[in-house]
Amino acid sequence: MNRDNSGEFRAGRGGESGEELLRGVHARLLPVGLITPEVAGGMRYARVVADELVFAYALDEPTSVRSLTDADVERAGAEEVGRAARANLMRVPVGYEEITLEGRATLHSVFGDSHFVASKALYLGELALQVTGESLPHAGALVVVPTRHLLAFHPIADGSVVQALNDLAMYGLGAYEDGPGRLSPRVYWWHRGGLTSLTVVDEETRTLSLEPPQELVALMKGLVRLDSAGRICADRDVPDPAELTRTTIGSVARLAEDPSGLGDAFASALALAHVRCIADPVGSELDTWDAWETAVRLGTALFTGSGPQQWYLGEANTLRLPATPAAPPADARAWLDAVYLALACRAQDQVARLCGVPPETLRQDDGVDAYVLHWIDTLRTYLSGGPADAVVEKLLAAIRSSLPEELRHAPDEFVNRIDFQPVALFHRFFTREHEAFAEVLAEALAEHGGYWGESGGPRARVALGPLAIACLAHDQGFPIDPERLPHLPRYLVDGKRVEDIS
Repeated sequence: MNRDNSGEFRAGRGGESGEELLRGVHARLLPVGLITPEVAGGMRYARVVADELVFAYALDEPTSVRSLTDADVERAGAEEVGRAARANLMRVPVGYEEITLEGRATLHSVFGDSHFVASKALYLGELALQVTGESLPHAGALVVVPTRHLLAFHPIADGSVVQALNDLAMYGLGAYEDGPGRLSPRVYWWHRGGLTSLTVVDEETRTLSLEPPQELVALMKGLVRLDSAGRICADRDVPDPAELTRTTIGSVARLAEDPSGLGDAFASALALAHVRCIADPVGSELDTWDAWETAVRLGTALFTGSGPQQWYLGEANTLRLPATPAAPPADARAWLDAVYLALACRAQDQVARLCGVPPETLRQDDGVDAYVLHWIDTLRTYLSGGPADAVVEKLLAAIRSSLPEELRHAPDEFVNRIDFQPVALFHRFFTREHEAFAEVLAEALAEHGGYWGESGGPRARVALGPLAIACLAHDQGFPIDPERLPHLPRYLVDGKRVEDIS
């Protein structure tokens, strides 16, 4: 088959046997404009897989490449061609490198001399595992296929996805304009095996803009929130506890002039409480307790307001919290953090105050999935002494709404391995199934360790949600041996170093 002016190949007919076709066939992405009506008439099997991209089969031979016709596919067998085309494509050798542009977004670049490199985007999940050694998140990845020799992608795993979207758009457009072998300047979302264009073309001005679908916008918003609060796994260095202490002290000191900084002060204290458990995993030291007490006080004040308070963060540091009006933010997960802390520290007055936060305020949080709000209702009802039937009803709603098909904001892995574990534990606690509780607790801690791995993130240190439910269970006579449980500070579980927080 002859080469046309763009360097591509037109569809044609050959005399290869079925076996020869299967040996050389590859799945291929082609630009829509290359499939003229004349060519399309002989390639009815070809299909548009995304804006500007057509899926077809091509035969790769030593001196030529040609698109297969319907007759070729029929001769070798449609199913056999499909399997061979994918297998042959994924065997095409490629180069690989990570590209870090401004900020923290990383692009994974795959390149090579073959005409089929960019076509590997059709099977991006398999490609990502090949070149990075890691599977793509359930949310998929952003990807560009600017030329047949190049693709670049970014897994949708954390808040850097927002920056990556813009970085990929610029990277892809530049590579498309440079050529050769242009495919598309668009950014696509690879999700569940399909490609969705995120780029909109203004036909009058021929300018490009990015308009992600609402499903992706909601996911990105949730990831940004989770990432900024350190709740999802990220490759971070372990924070310095001395620096976190200084940050927390400074944040509290500034509250007299700027009360709006209370949320930042709480976040800093919460991180410090976790990080202190690196050197003191059992939670026996005074500095560790001071950090947890500080987090409890600031978390409660954030949602319920406070009169003037004074306490210590280490022997030499006196913290003074000015009178703070009640102005609870619409931050459902921060409320959960505050309640978990108060339960772990047996701060019953603070628990009661947090349960008094108006439910409608937390329901205004449009960055969380429904199961989070149902879980909050469950805890609030139980901790406020509500009827058992109401607790069960709300608990079942939390369980049902945590199923993968119900999620809009949080990634599956985070929900399954971290966020849902306290819900599963509470279920066994509420039904007073001691043996089942022990099994679920062990599983929750194993999932916590597996999810965080070697990450230096503060939340890797302590499984905060399971800790809170374990403290409830311990105080109601469940047989818990904290010495044998990782990620749970022993002196918090058994309450031996817990002091009154007035």
